[in-house]
Amino acid sequence: MGNAFRLEEVDGSIAILTFDLPEKKVNTLGRAVLAELAGLTARLAGRTDLRGLLFLSGKPGQFIAGADLNELAALAFATREQVAEAIAFGHQLFDRIARLPFPTVALVDGNCMGGGTELILAMDDRIVSRSPATKIALPEVKLGLLPAWGGTQRLPRRIGLHHAIEMICKGEPISAERAASLGLAFDAVPADRLVEEGVRLVEYHQQSGDWLDRRERDRGPLGLSADQLRFAVAVAEGAIKAKTGGRYPAPLAALGAIRDGCNVPLSAGLEAEREAAMGLVGSPTSANLIAVFFMKNRLERDPGVANAGVSPRTVRRVGVAGAGLMGAGIAAASARSGLPTVMIDVDEARLAAGLRRAGEVVAGRIKIGRATPEDLIGMLGFLNTSTSPRAFADCDVVIEAINEDEAAKAALFRTIGGDLRDDAILASNTSTISITRLAASAPAPERFVGMHFFHPVDRMELVEIIRGDRTNDETVATVVALAKRLRKTPIVVRDGPGFLVNRILFPYLIEAILMAQEGASMDAIDAAAERFGMPMGPIALADLVGLDTAAGAGAVLLAAFPDRSVPTPILRELVAAGRLGKKSGAGFRSYAKKNKAEADPIVLTLLERHRTGDRPPTDEEITDRLFLPMLLEATRVLEEGIVGEPADVDMGLILGTGFPPFRGGLLRWADGEGAGAILDRLERYRSLGERFAPTALLTRLASRGEAFYPGPKVASPVRGA
Repeated sequence: MGNAFRLEEVDGSIAILTFDLPEKKVNTLGRAVLAELAGLTARLAGRTDLRGLLFLSGKPGQFIAGADLNELAALAFATREQVAEAIAFGHQLFDRIARLPFPTVALVDGNCMGGGTELILAMDDRIVSRSPATKIALPEVKLGLLPAWGGTQRLPRRIGLHHAIEMICKGEPISAERAASLGLAFDAVPADRLVEEGVRLVEYHQQSGDWLDRRERDRGPLGLSADQLRFAVAVAEGAIKAKTGGRYPAPLAALGAIRDGCNVPLSAGLEAEREAAMGLVGSPTSANLIAVFFMKNRLERDPGVANAGVSPRTVRRVGVAGAGLMGAGIAAASARSGLPTVMIDVDEARLAAGLRRAGEVVAGRIKIGRATPEDLIGMLGFLNTSTSPRAFADCDVVIEAINEDEAAKAALFRTIGGDLRDDAILASNTSTISITRLAASAPAPERFVGMHFFHPVDRMELVEIIRGDRTNDETVATVVALAKRLRKTPIVVRDGPGFLVNRILFPYLIEAILMAQEGASMDAIDAAAERFGMPMGPIALADLVGLDTAAGAGAVLLAAFPDRSVPTPILRELVAAGRLGKKSGAGFRSYAKKNKAEADPIVLTLLERHRTGDRPPTDEEITDRLFLPMLLEATRVLEEGIVGEPADVDMGLILGTGFPPFRGGLLRWADGEGAGAILDRLERYRSLGERFAPTALLTRLASRGEAFYPGPKVASPVRGA
């Protein structure tokens, strides 16, 4: 007998079933939990004395987080028979819940995800707490799966076809108020009134008898006309294909299950759901997306230091030096998180521009429905400005975000050093400059650290935390915790040229330029990268980040690794001509027409002058030459201990460059190809120089038949009882 559930009664007539996994922060649906719930359901089915059942969580602000993580990981390696058993068990259990001989009401306070949402959909009604923490979602498509315990069938019957397609195929959570407005929940009430309102709803259902009629309706077809169904599915299919490019099969599979099941009896719909789910579980895309989920989850829990005795200091106030694009973005992120923030710059004009940029961050989110005017007011209320470094006197952490100029940064540190508190942490947003070297100009090298945000700050989730030779554990732990508070994902890296992301990314950018000089069209280069799954090609990316930034970072890496770096004088010529990319209206391409990229004869002439080859690379060669140098650099990063494990490399590139999650990351992609096959492909390009020379790590993996990621050691997936 398990102990995840507690069964009590109110006035001897209404049962209260409380889900509270012992010694766990959240409730999850694992094999043992579901078996216990099945036993309880069987006993409750014989209780003719009960007037109703209330289902709630014993963890305030936390309802059901979804599947057990170990069993979720096992799905990627489960047999077809195991998957079929798990789906059948879920269908049978939730059907028994849906047939209990009295009204059932779920009382939702906090996150209700995945299988938890499918569980409450099997109940007659739902009441949600009116709390910002209450979110309801079916996020399975983000893992390359679909809701397979009735979610694709019960949700359309509850909230209608259009809203169900959006909720299932996007996988995004909805708020308590939205759940109530859609009819997914009967009402949204304060958390302390959930049980009271639940009892009242049970009594209402008993008096009206409508719960039996609703059950009958929910087991039948949705009742749409053929034209209605065809139109809704066609519109949704077009939107999904436009967004995913056909690389993520789960949303389309989920849409197919909804289409095939909504207009037939529920039992037939569940069979359509099972067939659609069976085609996804264990697929390479799903396995990779599940792996990405686990890597992200690990980073969210990682304190950033190995010493468990080190705790982060509390950060109550943040300072930002510099009101440019990056400074304003960082200041906005801090203020949006409810941290009092002060931004300084040399004059009021720069500060006014910085405030405008900070406001535009939230204004842009208001336009897409991700923020409200009140959020803008709140952010500005937490953000102050000053032209005097004395404004940093009460800051716990000060983040420098001026131009990527080592001498200027060092001078700034010396200028503001006397205004910082004795225990203040100073961080630099540098993207390439050595933190150990910069620390020589910092007031306290042990409390100096790199905190590299990515542009644009409001959209890019990654923050590289760069540890210098003298940075102490408390400093690292504090800025890791701060980055998480700013809704970012931090990865701790050791100091080194280019750190993690730029070091791996720049071989990709430089190779693109070299191929353009060999005669490959810039459009063909970008198209090859996009076909691979990158959000944009390397030429477009160079224009976006700024050719001056690219040239500066390239110079750092050229100096650090002259044996395998290749100079690109064309980049310096474009910068000298004022062609800095999108921000100046022209780079490799022209952006004169409302930021629309167009070919520019000036650049084409310049490329011809720098022409180095007489045969343009083929599409296959372009793809190889873009991604193989990245892979080789990633192996060197691991060999040098810049990061601790392969997952840091993969998540850094996914979050920092948009490397396609469906491939699982650069190193998981390499595992899929096989180290031996990678070596064979590298051999074709050895004539191009040391940048295509196999590394010791890659050679060792190939000789031993090993991979960057060892095989899984996880529990079996849920099986039927």
